[in-house]
Parts: sequence; C-alpha cells; structure tokens
Amino acid sequence: MDIKRNTIQRQLVYNAVKALDIHANAEQVYEYVVAVHPSISKATVYRNLGQLAEAGELLNIGSFYGSTHYDHNLHEHSHFICESCRRVIDINTHFPGIESVKDMDGLEVKSYNLSFSGLCGNCRG
Repeated sequence: MDIKRNTIQRQLVYNAVKALDIHANAEQVYEYVVAVHPSISKATVYRNLGQLAEAGELLNIGSFYGSTHYDHNLHEHSHFICESCRRVIDINTHFPGIESVKDMDGLEVKSYNLSFSGLCGNCRG
C-alpha cells in the first residue's frame, strides 16, 4: 500500500490535527472531521493517522490516558502532560543529554519522545 497517496480523507485528518492544535487523540480528530465530512468512518481516521505518523507528516507522541496522541509540530521538542487537566504542552527546550545518546557507538537513533508529567500552572493554583 502506498502511504504517500494523498486523499481527501488524509488531508481532512491532517488538517484536523493541525486545527485542533491540542495534541489530539484519534477520537478528537474523528469528532472534528465527521462534523465537516459526515460519511468518514472512525477506521478511516485511525488508518490515516497511522499512515501520516509513519510517513513523518505527524508525530505519534505516545499513548497516555488510554489513547495515542498526535502532534503536527515536527520540530524537535518535548511535552509536558498535566496529570489534572490532561493538557499536553509543548516544551521547546533542548536537553543536552540527547546528543550523547545519538553519538553512542553502535546506536542509530531514529526517533525519541521525551515527556514530563505533573501539574500545569493553572492546576497548581
């Protein structure tokens, strides 16, 4: 199967992740897309999210709170996950230790996902 094939459904799914801008999970993407394109199925949304992540057009930032979340921001960054409100926040800070892992003899790092959890500023207050 050609994962590079651009379909209307694929573009709708990609646009939904970008428009939601909340590190959406598949259910949130489906709810957004079905409002615009009522005939789309959940299976189509899930399949396209997987294909977009596999193609490097979206980031699969991991599973938490029972579902996989996706990010349209492809720049190197980390995430903070609030344990109270469940919001996912981008952290645009470079962590020096990452480069030393990439340089270890015999390792080929293709990707990594660094996330932190705790309470965001709103929930701490």
